Amino acid sequence: MNDSTSSPSPRLLATIGGPSQVKALAPAQLPQLAQEIREELIAITARNGGHIGPNLGVVELTIALHRVFDSPTDQFVFDVAHQGYVHKLLTGRGGEFFRRLRQSGGASGFLYRRESPHDPFGAGHAGTALSAALGMATARDLRGSREHVVAVCGDAAFTCGITLEALNNVVSSTQRLIVILNDNEWSIAKNVGAISNYLNRISTNQTYNKLHHDVEAFFKSFPAGVEMNRVYMKWKRETKDFFVESSLFEKFGLRYLGPVDGHDFEALQKNLEFAKHCDVPVIIHLLTKKGKGLEAAIAHPEKFHGAAPFDPITGESRKATPGGPPNYQDVFGQALTRFARANPKVVGITGAMPSGTGLSHLAEGVPQQFFDVGIAEEHAVIFAAGMATKGFRPVCAIYSTFLQRAYDQVVHDVALQELPVTFCLDRAGLSPNDGPTHHGLFDLAYLRCVPNATIMQPKDEDELVDMLHTSLQLPGPGFIRYPRGAGTGATIKAQPAALPVGHAEVLREGSNLMIWALGNMVQDALRLAERLAKEEHLSVGVVNARFVKPLDRALLLSHAACIPLLVTMEDHVLAGGFGSAVLEALQDADCPTAVERIGWPDKFIEHGTSVEVLRASYGLSPDDIHRRVLARWRNLREEPVAADV
Repeated sequence: MNDSTSSPSPRLLATIGGPSQVKALAPAQLPQLAQEIREELIAITARNGGHIGPNLGVVELTIALHRVFDSPTDQFVFDVAHQGYVHKLLTGRGGEFFRRLRQSGGASGFLYRRESPHDPFGAGHAGTALSAALGMATARDLRGSREHVVAVCGDAAFTCGITLEALNNVVSSTQRLIVILNDNEWSIAKNVGAISNYLNRISTNQTYNKLHHDVEAFFKSFPAGVEMNRVYMKWKRETKDFFVESSLFEKFGLRYLGPVDGHDFEALQKNLEFAKHCDVPVIIHLLTKKGKGLEAAIAHPEKFHGAAPFDPITGESRKATPGGPPNYQDVFGQALTRFARANPKVVGITGAMPSGTGLSHLAEGVPQQFFDVGIAEEHAVIFAAGMATKGFRPVCAIYSTFLQRAYDQVVHDVALQELPVTFCLDRAGLSPNDGPTHHGLFDLAYLRCVPNATIMQPKDEDELVDMLHTSLQLPGPGFIRYPRGAGTGATIKAQPAALPVGHAEVLREGSNLMIWALGNMVQDALRLAERLAKEEHLSVGVVNARFVKPLDRALLLSHAACIPLLVTMEDHVLAGGFGSAVLEALQDADCPTAVERIGWPDKFIEHGTSVEVLRASYGLSPDDIHRRVLARWRNLREEPVAADV
């Protein structure tokens, strides 16, 4: 008797150990591989979280790239690189390594040179791919090699000044470069501005697209296909302006191909093969669907750009804890909305991050006082400075790690002119799953040296609101840093209080040790003080520093005069941070009091499963800190006392 039960077809993804296996597949097998990749992406990110929407949109593109080109000889530079998960799966980083995506010991959520030779350029921030790829292509030309360089850029990258600067230099630097414009109409939020509108006109102009399709088919009906294709390309360049306002990319000297269906394997490979043999720089405009293959991601593309662990059926977050403390970004967004309603001069500005920063509350509540400028942090800061000259009180909500991109503007255009712009730096401290490109561990060091700056960090949600209220009354720039995620559960007062600038808050008195803690380290300091008092019978005080600049020198020096050991605690690198500010103040006063500084070492901290895991890896767990402080105290007690002369 014949067994009519058919066995399931073997999974292709399990056979892919590198690009050579991708090339060996028959064209008919590619849809199955794409489906298996999508299933793997959804399963892993549903458990670990991650950038699921962007990766689901580039499955076919990434497969096609590896079939047409030869990585790592040919080099792919992904802008941001958060859409590099598919590339990882096709370059030998699948299996258990990929299943630990964004966890300790697993694959990074971005591309990094140290992880694989298939990652020629690391990333994490937007707008860098075209400049990097152009530099690599120019270096290739200078050394006389023939490899291909492909830059994969999202449409949002073209709202970045860096990308436009690179675009302006392409034809003067190289004759061979391939640029993929992955157009899904989204960055994190819906794309904004003239570039987005222009791309939309290209992709939706039915007259142009129909003529493009019909004339191509006509030319290809002739035997002399290569020559006729050249004629077709010339016709396309010469006539495009009749159908769209401006062939922008060709005016920069790049040959434009598209729009192309980014989920059609045949169209992708045809255009990539053509670009591979072009003797001029080429840009291929792909139209893709962000979140393709996951209905929840298609319905909510902003939520699933970078998602927490989720239920793949309902799309609901697995980490949702109803009734728990609100996130700092939501507390900030709701407070700013309240202040904006009370004062029409208060405005909020973000660079394509309305939800991540909490400014979506302002966008919904007082939309006329909300501005999303796209991925353009430099512009956001100068834009805010311009508004401040007209009597407005701009609030720039920019992640700590992203404000680095606008440092010159902070110094030159805001602080130098002493303009009252408030900067709210979300993700100050660790962003554990995202890794070194997203950890906000350097802001104190790069801001402390800026004249006219007021720098603060709240211990809880209520103090965050007070600091925002305080900053909106400052005569110059104010900077408020706070961590990612949930707050402490503190009750927020009905009316905010204006904090005395430069004054710390003593939470607990002590005579043996005094811990000066900043922001989210205050709660750790209180627990440490309680433990030292209970187990070692020490009198330990705790200060909520509040202000890093200006530092409360009067209180600090009064403690240094009578307390043997001061401890500083910060969620920041030690080099140039809060502890450094304390040491500088003591040195200026010729005060020799011992100081034990607790903070991050002079290293780029890798991604990890959680804040707790990463802290333990660097000797910053509560037990580690307890041992360090206690050892320093005991060493001080054992030091010989100088004899009287």
